[in-house]
Amino acid sequence: MNITETPLKDCFVIEPKIFGDHRGYFFESFNAQNFKNQTGLHISFVQDNEAFSNRGVLRGLHFQKGEYAQAKLVRVIKGKVLDIVVDVRPTSETYGKSYGIILSGENKKQLFVPRGFAHGYAVLEDNTIFSYKCDNYYEPKAEGGIIYNDADLQIDWMLSEEEITLSEKDVVLPKLKDLTKN
Repeated sequence: MNITETPLKDCFVIEPKIFGDHRGYFFESFNAQNFKNQTGLHISFVQDNEAFSNRGVLRGLHFQKGEYAQAKLVRVIKGKVLDIVVDVRPTSETYGKSYGIILSGENKKQLFVPRGFAHGYAVLEDNTIFSYKCDNYYEPKAEGGIIYNDADLQIDWMLSEEEITLSEKDVVLPKLKDLTKN
């Protein structure tokens, strides 16, 4: 697997080596030893999640606070998303910066999202299946988030406002600058 660092500290794109023939394909989606050798980070995932959505669904931007913070390894099994992360670690040199990447069932790219990052994605194709591993268990009382259209972040979600479908929870998330006030 090829691992490259994004412009955000500790956030990596993983591109697996795909072996294909007349039967189909095979690839190793994650190898902890290879990941540690290439990034210096030891990671142990404890929870796997999967979400199904159609075009226009926007999930995020979410994170877990404090001792419940989660690192994630995200990928698309089928379909296509614009995946976005925002560094919300107050002492980080890349605090408040965002990064986006197209993840699809076709390109098989993955994104490693470190603890202390908000994460979200916009679904760009119907019948998309999104999968992610977490290194910590989900805790509802530790939920945090940033509103998807925070003007300070200037994220182009590749969807018009009319196309976007949000959860009730995501409609009322605070702006990044308001996180420090809580």
